[in-house]
Amino acid sequence: MAFRGIKDFLLRRFEFLLVATLLLGLSFILLVVPQKLGFLNFYYLPVLAAGYAMGRRGGVLTALCCILFVILAIIVFPKEFAGPSDNQVMNLVLNLLPWGGFLILSAYTVGYLYEEKQRQLEDLKEAYVGVLEILSKLIESVDRYTEGHSVRVSTLAMDIAISMGMPRDEVENIRVAGLLHDIGKFEITTDLIRKAAELTHEEREQLNKHSGLGASIVSKVGPVLKRAVPIILAHHEFYIEGLHARSNADIPLGARIVAVADAYDAIITDRPYRRGRPAWQAIDEIRKGAGTQFDPSVVEAFERVSRKYISLER
Repeated sequence: MAFRGIKDFLLRRFEFLLVATLLLGLSFILLVVPQKLGFLNFYYLPVLAAGYAMGRRGGVLTALCCILFVILAIIVFPKEFAGPSDNQVMNLVLNLLPWGGFLILSAYTVGYLYEEKQRQLEDLKEAYVGVLEILSKLIESVDRYTEGHSVRVSTLAMDIAISMGMPRDEVENIRVAGLLHDIGKFEITTDLIRKAAELTHEEREQLNKHSGLGASIVSKVGPVLKRAVPIILAHHEFYIEGLHARSNADIPLGARIVAVADAYDAIITDRPYRRGRPAWQAIDEIRKGAGTQFDPSVVEAFERVSRKYISLER
């Protein structure tokens, strides 16, 4: 559990750690190389990486850190930065001013381009999600028993992910996966979905295929939503290992979250063969499945979030 937490932290902070490692590594090398002035252009590497990974603010701050460190190094090792010229101070200033200026300008430019790319990507993602929300409502319209199910699962899954402190982009992937987790049912016969009796083993096997079908459909939409595919594909997998279950490590955290949200909404919603149960009973049922069907850490976050749903029911 601790190892997974460390791994998640490293993945979330990868860009920052990469820039920090480059900056510290170059700063150490600068202290030991003899020709320090000629080495300064290597500082473009962490600055450009920071601009690309963290935008204008991160890039410019990294550039300023580089400049301040070089100034500090000049104060500590003045002779190793001075050239053969008689006017050593003026020569040093004329070298450092354009270097520092271009360093900041490069960071700002790359950061601006990165932010523009991110903005366009967000616009594109919003357009995709808008279309997919319409599609999810269209799918649900063929069966009154599942009307609004995808939207409710998406909202609850997003609340759980936020409660677990997940990054914004991962929360968005989970929200989209929650919206589309049942999209594969569109290729399953409506009569089977609306069957007013308990499903036979063969019918349940056919219905369970919708996860794979859904992942296949979403994967064709484009790379913007590709991170939702593993979540959709695995949201019916049990958390524990079993005869037909995968290893816990193979189940994405997003899929474990959607599984809890999907199960909760399925329990409280009316079905052709039974009436929906109260929220507190559904929460108790989810709690009983912790460690045998659901990830205990997800169930713990769900219980924190579920207080809101109980108050809404009352």
